[in-house]
Amino acid sequence: MSLLAEKTANIANPERMLEEERAEILEGLRASQKRISPKYFYDDVGSELFDEICDLPEYYPTRTERCIMEENLPEIAELVGPQAAVIEFGAGSNTKARQLLARLEDPAAYVPVEISGDYVAEQAAELEREFPALSVKAVVADFTKPFDLPKHAEEPLRNLIFFPGSTIGNFTKQDAKELLETMRLEAKQGGALLIGVDLVKDVGVVRAAYNDRQGVTADFNLNVLRHLNEGIGTNFQLENFRHEAIYDSKFQRIEMRLISVRRHSITMAGQAIQFDEDEHIVTEYSHKYSVEGFTELAQEAGWTHRALWLDSKHLFSVHFLIAG
Repeated sequence: MSLLAEKTANIANPERMLEEERAEILEGLRASQKRISPKYFYDDVGSELFDEICDLPEYYPTRTERCIMEENLPEIAELVGPQAAVIEFGAGSNTKARQLLARLEDPAAYVPVEISGDYVAEQAAELEREFPALSVKAVVADFTKPFDLPKHAEEPLRNLIFFPGSTIGNFTKQDAKELLETMRLEAKQGGALLIGVDLVKDVGVVRAAYNDRQGVTADFNLNVLRHLNEGIGTNFQLENFRHEAIYDSKFQRIEMRLISVRRHSITMAGQAIQFDEDEHIVTEYSHKYSVEGFTELAQEAGWTHRALWLDSKHLFSVHFLIAG
């Protein structure tokens, strides 16, 4: 499904949105350091590949976060309270949402927000079958920007923004702050945020998580080019690129790259873009935080920190915050 088709349900002028996306991508590819936003990973194929990544032995974040959640769900449910609307940014497969919803007291609604339209619709339908009494209303949108929440038959007592998986690490510190501010607006006064945050740790552990031996992360990274070819009209040849993920100790982040293996050019919107051999596109950052560093960032965005849960090895953290 094209990026244009995915967004027609939520955007009044899809042609304008497509032009904005083309302009954004063109700007990124013409920058001194070429870049593509990680939001373009998530078409249907990309979403399925990411689900595979989450099950890889090297990829510690997903299983560690699940364990933290499972061990602390009674306390989490008590803090959230009854009749909450759970709004999951970047919902994906809803696995962690299922874990949460099963323990909450009489949840009012579940709102998965995802850029991949077909995928989120399929997952929402599965969730409705699993929780027949729950109101499930999928939203197809770019969650980095404010969007309209659906109306519910019964008004929730609280909005809970759910953002697992340390996706917050994909953003620069400034962009992360702005996203947290958007979440605060969607949560509304007295709403809450339950968020997973990956922690600074041994560099070898981090590198292995993004360079798996089976090559699934490489396929996931390269898939962004196929997605742009289908949705935006670029003409990338995937064999002209290879995957690389390095750790930048200065910024405490993984940097995912697509390396040009030969000199070549592509065209987009009638314009040629040149790639030199060994030149790279940055497709994703994955920042690692200290507990103190993330807490300070959240406070700057208007959140009040209420609770923190960690695993025994301090690989990962889950935070509960209240909107000011």
